[in-house]
Amino acid sequence: MRLGWLSSGRDPAARALLTDIVTRARADGLPLTIGAVFCDRERGESEQSDAFLDLVATLGLRAVTLPSAPSWHAAAARGVAREAWRETYHDDVMRLLDPLRLDVLVLAGYMLVVSPAMCYRYAMLNLHPALPEGPTGTWQQVIWSLLASRARETGAMIHLVTPELDRGPVLAVDRFPIVGGHFDALWNAFADKLANRDLAAIAQEEGESEPLFTAIRQRGEEREIPLLYRTVAQFVLGKLHAAEGRVVGDSVTLPLDLTSEVNAELAARA
Repeated sequence: MRLGWLSSGRDPAARALLTDIVTRARADGLPLTIGAVFCDRERGESEQSDAFLDLVATLGLRAVTLPSAPSWHAAAARGVAREAWRETYHDDVMRLLDPLRLDVLVLAGYMLVVSPAMCYRYAMLNLHPALPEGPTGTWQQVIWSLLASRARETGAMIHLVTPELDRGPVLAVDRFPIVGGHFDALWNAFADKLANRDLAAIAQEEGESEPLFTAIRQRGEEREIPLLYRTVAQFVLGKLHAAEGRVVGDSVTLPLDLTSEVNAELAARA
């Protein structure tokens, strides 16, 4: 199976995700071939994306780039709507990727909404840091939503990318509690803050450094790579198959609940 990897390479997490997946596959002898790594930034746009492209080269992978920011700014200056530009831009992306014979695309820190046409052309997997019934949006938006609703559980899912943002068919999930243990004291401290300030004020003043916010993010991050790796492995091992933008299971029921496998891996590391 030839995998395509799409990322904007905007932060260290994007590099860690690619590094860990490649390293784990090589260590396990998993016959995973990443046919191309696509980035919507080119060299010189930012230090972070330059570091990401350096990593791609170090791993011996093929980089394909098509800068989105200049394309969008030029289109906007001509009065082109965002949706129309998205279609045109991703038509160009598909022209770059089609000759590479990629079977499945993984969106890992890819910060653009892909076009509907690309959703229908490829089976694209997205890692979303929430449960299927949970919040949509960025991981930051997800966590603030969890705090606002005083959620007791969260997790992550791998879902098929469709034109409906973060709501495509779910392939795999991982669940974990955010109550009990050290979380209880953090929730109590957060409740004390809410007695004097609203959520918006806390978000503005403390941001990602708010202790409960940080704890939820840390717990989620350590579980995301095992979830993604184990889902991708299902394709490599022939248990999941992609065809015409759809995914079907071979003797497995979707969505896969990989919580116990992720728990076992983290326990073995401890």
